[in-house]
Amino acid sequence: MARRAAGQLAIGCLLLVGGCGTPATGPSPTPAPSTTGATSSGGVTTPPTSSAVPSSAAPTSTPTTTAPSSAASGEPSPPVGSSSTATPPSSARPVPAELTAADLVTGLSTPWGIDFLPDGTALVTSRDDATITAVRENGDTTDAGRVDGVSPGGEAGLLGLAVSPGYPTDHTVFVYYTADNDNRIAALTLTDGSVSAQHDIVTGLPRAANHDGGRIIFGPDKLLYVGVGDAGNPSGAQDLSYLGGKILRLNPDGTGADGNPFPQAPLVYSYGHRNVQGLAFDSAGRLWAAEFGQNTWDELNLIRAGGNYGWPNTEGLTNDPKYVSPQRVWATSEASPSGIAIWRGSVWMAGLRGQTLWQIPITGTASTTDAAAPNQTGEPIAHFAQQYGRLRTVVVAPDDRLWFTTSNTDGRGSPRPGDDRILRIPG
Repeated sequence: MARRAAGQLAIGCLLLVGGCGTPATGPSPTPAPSTTGATSSGGVTTPPTSSAVPSSAAPTSTPTTTAPSSAASGEPSPPVGSSSTATPPSSARPVPAELTAADLVTGLSTPWGIDFLPDGTALVTSRDDATITAVRENGDTTDAGRVDGVSPGGEAGLLGLAVSPGYPTDHTVFVYYTADNDNRIAALTLTDGSVSAQHDIVTGLPRAANHDGGRIIFGPDKLLYVGVGDAGNPSGAQDLSYLGGKILRLNPDGTGADGNPFPQAPLVYSYGHRNVQGLAFDSAGRLWAAEFGQNTWDELNLIRAGGNYGWPNTEGLTNDPKYVSPQRVWATSEASPSGIAIWRGSVWMAGLRGQTLWQIPITGTASTTDAAAPNQTGEPIAHFAQQYGRLRTVVVAPDDRLWFTTSNTDGRGSPRPGDDRILRIPG
């Protein structure tokens, strides 16, 4: 069942008011209607101010330098696949008015990252078991091995997974995982259905019990994009010398990609993030990211090279020109977003606390370098609200069917018979 929802229209950074450290201003969420198919639109009001910082995890260090604003450093060039003449998002096949979903796989433990091999087989990570499961299109599963050195606990463990764009020749998959003292990215070789030859390509990413980020994807430029949480150090998100609270853009060997915006921080693509767990590219080559708020606003952002997304100085919508304002915000009770995917002209976002699969239509085609672009999204629509419990990851399968996972065994949910599961929406 679907309902129109309380994701709020984002106001671009057009009103040059407020200063650094000024809390965000924006609309309060409209309560979600209880009638299926009802619609609502929120007015522009001032939300409650939230200046507190997380206390669930100790910071790893005290930052000593502050990142320059993207305006001061100049707007970097967009990545390959993004341009000022972006093509409209593709939605050749319509989305049914009422979606249905069916179990593909049941009995999984804390599924987190998913990506697909060229033959259509999915590889699925287990956060707490540190294992990788291969899932066939018919739902058959086999064990693909274990990642060494994983130290799970809280939100930490074996998180994102991405298949190399050169997999037909290099047989490589990449994982983001939590070790004893840091978060890491490793490359593994998949041979005869099992992973081996694990070697780390990035180490030293800040870790904590919460806010570990962990989503990794390859972009249309064949570079690896990585969401890294602030690891309980909010001020570090504004410090370019601290890799927490960032989106990274890497070569497959773990080095910073050419064209990244900050010479002094060669891995960093954007900053001022709290805890990005959702990354996806649309058909115009633009990068979208879903991000957990603290107590007030969860965010869906359109990512700009060198952009400062404001945390902890802002949460939610902002008129401060130093920061990039979100495309949409939700009350944290309605979303707490993790994975996202682009399917049939919309962003599809999994909600953990909100226990909802959100559909956010993509309505605009503005380049990510256009700071004054109007909002690029339509009214969000809620699907499967409270039907399956906590939802973690959303992916588009090679046959153009949408998969999403539950996350009821993650310590914060209420497992049901068969949890956790992968569900599939018919094509």
